[in-house]
Amino acid sequence: MDSQAIDQILQKYDYGHSSIIAILQDLQEKENYLPEKDLDYVSERLSMPLTRIYRIATFYNAFSLTPRGKYLVNVCLGTACHVRGAARVLDRIKMYLGIDVGEMTKDKLFSLETVNCLGSCALGPIVVIGNEYHGQMTPAKVESTIKKYRKRSSRKKDEKD
Repeated sequence: MDSQAIDQILQKYDYGHSSIIAILQDLQEKENYLPEKDLDYVSERLSMPLTRIYRIATFYNAFSLTPRGKYLVNVCLGTACHVRGAARVLDRIKMYLGIDVGEMTKDKLFSLETVNCLGSCALGPIVVIGNEYHGQMTPAKVESTIKKYRKRSSRKKDEKD
C-alpha cells in the first residue's frame, strides 16, 4: 500500500496510539494481510516501537503477517462440528483447492485456516468463506460452494476490464 493510503488511515484515527488495533484492521482490510513495509511506516508515523506493533499483530489471530488469498476459508473443528464430520469437510476442501491449512492457492484466491469454534454449533459442520457462513457443510457441497466464489471473482475481474 502506498504511504498516502496509510496516512489516510492514520488520519482517520488522529494518529492515536490507542487506535492501533483499528488501524491494523483497516490496513489488513486493504491488503488482506499486514505487510512488513506498512508496519514499518506505521511505526515511524506514530513514533511507536515496531516491536509493540508486532506484539499486537501477533497476539490477535485475526491479523496475518503473511499474504492471504482474497477469500479466507475457515473450517470449524470444534467439538460439535468435529462429531458431525468437519474433518472430512476439511480434507475435501484441501483436496479441491490443492492446498493445506495455512497455505494460499496459486491464483491467490483462497487461503485455508481452521478455528476451534465459531459459536454456531447448531449449524455444524460450518465453513466460513470471507464473511459468509455455510452451515451443515458436507464433503459433497464443498465444490459447488467454492465455485460460487470463483465465479464472483471472475465477474468482478470482468467488470474491471
